[in-house]
Amino acid sequence: QVQLVESGGGLVQAGGSLRLSCAASGRSFSSYAMGWFRQAPGKEREFVAAVSWSGGNTYYADSVKGRFTISRDNAKNTVYLQMNSLKPEDTAVYYCGADRRGATTVSRGNGLDAWGQGTLVTVSS
Repeated sequence: QVQLVESGGGLVQAGGSLRLSCAASGRSFSSYAMGWFRQAPGKEREFVAAVSWSGGNTYYADSVKGRFTISRDNAKNTVYLQMNSLKPEDTAVYYCGADRRGATTVSRGNGLDAWGQGTLVTVSS
């Protein structure tokens, strides 16, 4: 089982950029597909992006396509979310998740093997 710790959140103006990181400890990071999710105040958690074990396949929610990029570095046991052209509606707590069953499973966000504790992103208008 992996343990996940997110970092990189903060306050940014609309149009700005942030890069989130999710560091994994434990064994076999490269065996896990990884994903990012977010939960805004008063809303349900939603899928943002997912990446396959090797990093060769990526998936995005329509709301972030063309603005966010997910990537992973298996040598560093880390997955990243580069967020550009940020909007106030991107304000949320961002969580990373991991699952050995693959990126499609991760994108569903249910019953994942591991979750991080979240990092807050606030986008001011």
